[in-house]
Amino acid sequence: MEKFRWISFIALRYLSHSKKRRTSSASVSSRFAIGGIAIGVFALIIVIGIMNGFQMGFIESILEISSFHIRIELPAGYPPPELHHPAIRSSLPFTEFQAILKGRSTKQQVALVRGLPANASELDSTMVQALQIQRGAFDIQEQNAIVLGAELARSLALRLGDRVSLASITGDLLAETKPELDTFIVTGIFRSNFYEFDSTWAFINMDRALALQDATGKVELGIKLLDRWQDQRVVQDLARQYPALAERISSWRNYNRSFFSALRTEKLIMFLLVALIFVVVSLNIYQAQRKTVLERREEIGLLRALGASISAIQTIFITDGFVIGIAGATLGLVPALWFSGNITLFFSILEGLVNGVLGIVNGAAGLLFHSPVSGDQNFAFFSPQVFYIKDIPCRLIPHEVIIIYLFGVLSASLAAVWAAGPLSKLYPAEVLRYDQ
Repeated sequence: MEKFRWISFIALRYLSHSKKRRTSSASVSSRFAIGGIAIGVFALIIVIGIMNGFQMGFIESILEISSFHIRIELPAGYPPPELHHPAIRSSLPFTEFQAILKGRSTKQQVALVRGLPANASELDSTMVQALQIQRGAFDIQEQNAIVLGAELARSLALRLGDRVSLASITGDLLAETKPELDTFIVTGIFRSNFYEFDSTWAFINMDRALALQDATGKVELGIKLLDRWQDQRVVQDLARQYPALAERISSWRNYNRSFFSALRTEKLIMFLLVALIFVVVSLNIYQAQRKTVLERREEIGLLRALGASISAIQTIFITDGFVIGIAGATLGLVPALWFSGNITLFFSILEGLVNGVLGIVNGAAGLLFHSPVSGDQNFAFFSPQVFYIKDIPCRLIPHEVIIIYLFGVLSASLAAVWAAGPLSKLYPAEVLRYDQ
């Protein structure tokens, strides 16, 4: 305990003494190191949080609206079973087919039409919430009711109450001289913020959907779980409970494997690229600690002469690196957590700064060259003209934040360990002899 006390005393004295010596190169490097770690932790938390927001938004939209957690393809004439499992949140039978839709204009568009039971909103309320009905309601109780995506309705110039013609393109189209048109009335328009769904999806009554497919339609059972990571266990339980359906049960890991793997790879690469900041900062800390060792050779020699061990002296400099890491990581963590909860304000401030600089540049260019550099349109990171989003999502996963924080602390600590290594070759007699 006494050993740790004098080591921490000298380490903190070195840090406080360096702050007083404003001209010391080691002191300047230490301040830059703290700032570098803070910027790295801040940037990495913000970037990973935004990526989590986008990716988890896409994943949740796909699982809640399209693919479910588990799907069972039911044989022809096989009634949807009533599932009783503690891990199952909801189950919803559905059928889907491709169709051509025509609105008030002459424009036509291919869409994916999904047939659902009339009480679909009761069987799977989270799906309706994920669809985010903008106008009307998710009402498919009537045989001629249809709910469209916002972009699909816009491209066909449709509003609530309008009539839309639908022609199924299932079966043998070459056997028909002209496909039969069915008329539906728009009862709802949704915007899920996932462009594929909003531009190509429509929902109708399940009985009507099966009739439009001329007995060729397949009914599937979409199952959602309380925890999607329990899918493999539930698949095994359902296979034992319904042996006839064992080969027809699939998990979200199977039919979304390539998409989710791409998202995971994208996130990992982004993490590694931003983490390069810590590599640069670690090299800076290493150089600063090496300079400190050279500047304090005489003091190190005196400590060795008084009986201090090499490991104790190395611990002094490692403690300095650890304190630098803690200070920098904390200075980056606190504002990152605040900005993550106010991400819209954060980007508004950045956009304001960029637009302010552009305004100054345009003003100067107008005076010097009588022509502005850029147009009148303001800069925006996520312009609605380019990105199909309303708000900028940001989600922080606790264990990822902890890993980033520890990454900042360990990068400084390991750099200090590396810099303190040559102390084992430092002999007090030689140091004191040459410092006379």
